[in-house]
Amino acid sequence: MRLHRFFGEFDFKEKLASIDDANLVSQIRNVLRLKKGDMVLLSNGTTKEARATIVDSTKDQVGFEIETILENEREPDCHVILYLALLKSDHFDLVVQKATEIGVREIIPLITERTVKFGLRDERLKKIIREAAEQSGRAVLPKLNEPMDFPAALEHAKQNDKNYFFDIDGQRFGGRGAARQVGIFIGPEGGWTDNEREHSSEGKHEHVTLGKLTLRAETAAIVSSYLVINT
Repeated sequence: MRLHRFFGEFDFKEKLASIDDANLVSQIRNVLRLKKGDMVLLSNGTTKEARATIVDSTKDQVGFEIETILENEREPDCHVILYLALLKSDHFDLVVQKATEIGVREIIPLITERTVKFGLRDERLKKIIREAAEQSGRAVLPKLNEPMDFPAALEHAKQNDKNYFFDIDGQRFGGRGAARQVGIFIGPEGGWTDNEREHSSEGKHEHVTLGKLTLRAETAAIVSSYLVINT
């Protein structure tokens, strides 16, 4: 039976744990309709998680008794950082959700020369990340970084084993090999500028493509994340 998973600052050295976040309490009580005696999975953002039984439930708090400590071994072995250009409407939200489900470890909002949308709803994005991580069985919550401009992102990416600059004019992506920390650069709706292509080449990014067809930015971000993690 699939158990519902919840992230929180749980201390697994203790026998009892609780959730007092109003949104989570409402989800447990009113949406999922879990009750005393039901079992859930609790995760504290490490690879450790716990099977726990609900022992108390009020409108302000849900209490648990920890039964068993487990090791979550589902996290990908590759630390992928997605440098994603800010997108219009809810497209950025969609990519954050799917990238979390796929296994991306960090998301860096990217300000490019053709960025037309500025500003993020941090709390909404963190809620999307948490819910997607719970749904997909992640062991850790991906980190949502502060937005970076393109030059700062190129500098930040120097720490990675490999960096892939996805562009329709690049070479076909052939897999990351043994690289354990990988950066993925995805441009905005209007695409990369020649200036950005030139500077990314100076940073020794590998220019790769997902094929001959022009993909929407959100499609490219989701597909590239999956390919880098799983090939």
